[in-house]
Amino acid sequence: MSDEAYGGAVGAFPYAFRTSDSRLFRLYVVLAAVLTALSIVFFLFALAFWVAQTLGQSPVAALSRAFLILIWLAVVAPVIAPVLLVARRHRRGRPVDHRYDVALAATGFLYVLAVYVGLLIGAPADARGTPTGAVAPVVETLYAMPRWAGAVPPLAVVAAMYLAHWTLGRAPADADVDGRSGDDDRPGDAPE
Repeated sequence: MSDEAYGGAVGAFPYAFRTSDSRLFRLYVVLAAVLTALSIVFFLFALAFWVAQTLGQSPVAALSRAFLILIWLAVVAPVIAPVLLVARRHRRGRPVDHRYDVALAATGFLYVLAVYVGLLIGAPADARGTPTGAVAPVVETLYAMPRWAGAVPPLAVVAAMYLAHWTLGRAPADADVDGRSGDDDRPGDAPE
């Protein structure tokens, strides 16, 4: 594949979908695209509302708008990261271990779930409903945790995502059929 196979983050989504052999990863690409698009719409509405509420107030209010942008980026970046990492790996023409795509998709799905769990933990008391059904004990346990603990599940999954990328992205298991390493940056790896 050429380096011009996709242009930026938006083009990485269809490129990663086309080049990956993993069905789980393809499903994740679709989910990530939908969640990213929805988060952009939600963020734009939230930003417009926040600007309207803080217009004409102190400079601290302007700083709070910038903080909203940083929070949005911090939440959305790990949703997009598996797609960008897999697209980059395929674009570079390195031998791709199927486990790499699967592991990044799995951590992506786990991150989405971890954000939901984190929101349950950090929800203000007046926004909490009364849990019912089979999951009621789990939800009550999450509600009982301190609100700051809501950041722990997403951060733990982001660490797992990085670990999966770091270990599977450079592991000898991604050697091609001739036994050469998938690392294109080292001299002497050119085909014979």
